[in-house]
Amino acid sequence: MKVVPLGDRVLVLEEKQNKEKKTAAGIILPESVKEDQGARRGKVVAAGPGRHEEGKRVPVEVKEGDTVLFSWGDTLKIDGEEYHLVSENNILAIVKK
Repeated sequence: MKVVPLGDRVLVLEEKQNKEKKTAAGIILPESVKEDQGARRGKVVAAGPGRHEEGKRVPVEVKEGDTVLFSWGDTLKIDGEEYHLVSENNILAIVKK
C-alpha cells in the first residue's frame, strides 16, 4: 500500500528499539507499560507538498530518507510495519551523520 501525505504531514518509520524494559528488581515491563518516551527517532518515508500560507505553498523542510526526531504522530500499520503520520510542527530535528 502506498500512502501519500497531504499538506505539511510527513510519514515516518520509527526506528526499532528494544521495547521491553527491565526494572532493578528484574521485572520485565512490556511495551504496554509506557513512560514518557520523549523524542522518537525515525526515517522519513514520504513528505507532503507543504502548507499554504498567505496564498503560497511553503514546502516541508524534510525529504524522503532524512532521519528525524519527532514528538508525536498518528500511528498507522502498513504492510505489517508501524508508521507515524506526523505534522511538520512535531518534527523536532533532522539528524545529520
